[in-house]
Amino acid sequence: MSTFQDAYNVMEDGGIIMWPILLCSIAALGIAIERYFFLRRATIDTRDFMEAMRQVLRQHRIQQAVQLCDETNAPVARILKAGILKHEESKAEMREAIENAGHLEVPQLERYLSALATCANIAPLLGLLGTVQGMILAFSEIKNRAGQVNPADLANGIGNALLTTAFGLIVAIPVYVLYNYFVTRVESMVNDMEISASELVELLTKYQDDSDRR
Repeated sequence: MSTFQDAYNVMEDGGIIMWPILLCSIAALGIAIERYFFLRRATIDTRDFMEAMRQVLRQHRIQQAVQLCDETNAPVARILKAGILKHEESKAEMREAIENAGHLEVPQLERYLSALATCANIAPLLGLLGTVQGMILAFSEIKNRAGQVNPADLANGIGNALLTTAFGLIVAIPVYVLYNYFVTRVESMVNDMEISASELVELLTKYQDDSDRR
């Protein structure tokens, strides 16, 4: 109980700007938790998946390849399925189908990341605003007392300024680290998707050539 009271007292000492910074931290934490579990579910071992896909397509089992994609709950599987369903079409049409599927999957991977970046950028700015507010309070106190002030008279305004700055940075730094982590992870997944898609097109083209020879 005392810990909660101490935290509340810190918020009160920091002034009203502390509350929007706190809201930024709560929003960022919620986004980080949601993105972590979403990306964790969407991540698969692409090498194992593509090895299984190669074996199936080399045996000309298209329906089994589609079934393999259906059984794999991942963005890479869904975009490859779009290409497999066009296996009788030209290479350009296969690529177009894969790209269209990718346009649906990538925004899902990047969802909320812009909001996370906004939280990381806004928190220190709010801290700076609190600093300005605290300095205004301090100088107002000096003005009201006609310059006859002691350090205790300025403690409220200066304390307000320092607390908001510190709190803004405490929120912004880890949130920015999380944002970079998720962006890097999404970029890695998108790169795997592009490589897998290119390999699939070549496999399907070879499948068409083998079918024509028959």
